[in-house]
Amino acid sequence: MSSDALENARFTYEQHLQTCRQCHADAAPCAVAKHLLRIYNNARRDRLRSGGHQAPTA
Repeated sequence: MSSDALENARFTYEQHLQTCRQCHADAAPCAVAKHLLRIYNNARRDRLRSGGHQAPTA
């Protein structure tokens, strides 16, 4: 279950970065990208705390 949440969060974040006009136009990620990255990092931390193996970093 936690690996599904982790993969979903990673996919959503990466997909946003590829499709967001603001992220492409500015040197900094937009507010939505920052929020999605926060969700991904939380899912990664939860997986590590639950004894999961090393998760990929974004």
